Amino acid sequence: MIVETAIIGGSGLYDLEGIQDVQNIDITTPYGEPSDSVTVGNLDGVSVAFLPRHGRGHKINPTQVPYRANIFALKTLGVKRIISVSAVGSLVEELPPRSLVIPDQLIDRTRQRRSTFFEDGIVAHVSLADPFCSNLSDLIYENVEGLDINSQKDATWVVMEGPAFSTRAESFLYKSWGAHIIGMTALPEAKLAREAEICYSAMAWVTDYDCWREDEEDVSVDIVIQNLQHNVSVSKEILAKVIKQTGKVEHCQCNDALQFAIISDTAQISVENRSKLRPLLAKYLD
Repeated sequence: MIVETAIIGGSGLYDLEGIQDVQNIDITTPYGEPSDSVTVGNLDGVSVAFLPRHGRGHKINPTQVPYRANIFALKTLGVKRIISVSAVGSLVEELPPRSLVIPDQLIDRTRQRRSTFFEDGIVAHVSLADPFCSNLSDLIYENVEGLDINSQKDATWVVMEGPAFSTRAESFLYKSWGAHIIGMTALPEAKLAREAEICYSAMAWVTDYDCWREDEEDVSVDIVIQNLQHNVSVSKEILAKVIKQTGKVEHCQCNDALQFAIISDTAQISVENRSKLRPLLAKYLD
């Protein structure tokens, strides 16, 4: 089965209504099991895959998400485009809770996550100057304009390790860097999608002001969940419209990210690595 568009659902988004001809596919990868089975089906004639990042029931914390298995599993299905949906905190007044952000930049503050497919005898250096696919981001934003949603396209996202929220000092530090939002899951997801030559964009929904805003109640799970429920409902409406139009995002530079990235002598890549990485490297090794 070939599915070209996938949704990775973040906190609160564990399924997608309206999908027909549904199959739940269990995929085993060289990097272990994905977060959950992948739901594959049809949405208004468009084949789509859905994977809940934290597993159904939210049982996997941000550090323990099997990012490599998730991206690899989607690649084996033929996925060319991923729309990530995530919950984030705001670092600026202009993005209050329930705002939607389509980011264009990332700052990596994670420390414990495996962030590449290329190791053990093969080295590749993909470009991550622009970590999100601008074509896919533009398509999402086109479907947000005109809605009664406070939204911003192009913003910098700090990705922290978690699962605890920031200290106040950290929050002020990230503000001083000019960052707009903070969350826990866009990395290494974006890096791995680029290595897999998959277009990747994000819908980052603000659930709270981070703890920098001293006249605001400090971040709590209760506040986050209230805004999360609202954001999930709206995001499903937007996704239903965007998925129908993903065919507009045809071949782009994301789909050739490895063309000049592989530094290793391909003749010396082991049989084991060739087999393991075939879904990623077939067009360069054959």
